[in-house]
Amino acid sequence: MPERTARAVWDGTIREGNGTMALGSGAYEGSYSFASRFEDGSGTNPEELIGAAHAGCFSMALSGALGRAEFPPERIATTAKVSLEQADGGFKIATIELNTEAKVPGIDDAKFQEIADGAKKTCPVSQALAGVEIKLNAKLV
Repeated sequence: MPERTARAVWDGTIREGNGTMALGSGAYEGSYSFASRFEDGSGTNPEELIGAAHAGCFSMALSGALGRAEFPPERIATTAKVSLEQADGGFKIATIELNTEAKVPGIDDAKFQEIADGAKKTCPVSQALAGVEIKLNAKLV
């Protein structure tokens, strides 16, 4: 399996400084700052990128699990809400809420929920973030 890379550069102090984050593939590069992370400033932040990675990973894991169960999905759309909270003199990611909607012909809601919960547990990003409470709201559309 290939290794994936990303890089970040930070210039200056925590409050007045700024930085950039980039994906090794070149598909994304963006700025970040204290304001974009802890306030409502422009730019991205690590939590937003973690959310994108988690939403993408979970959607693929759910698609694979549904396919293996012989319920191939037509569409899966997932949003990840990443909550950064102050704790013990610092900050931590406290929860990630995955909100997914899926169009899956021929499946009932109970089976869909079972498969979605399994995908949440086995998604590689969920496993990497095992120290974070991960909530799932899954809905058939």
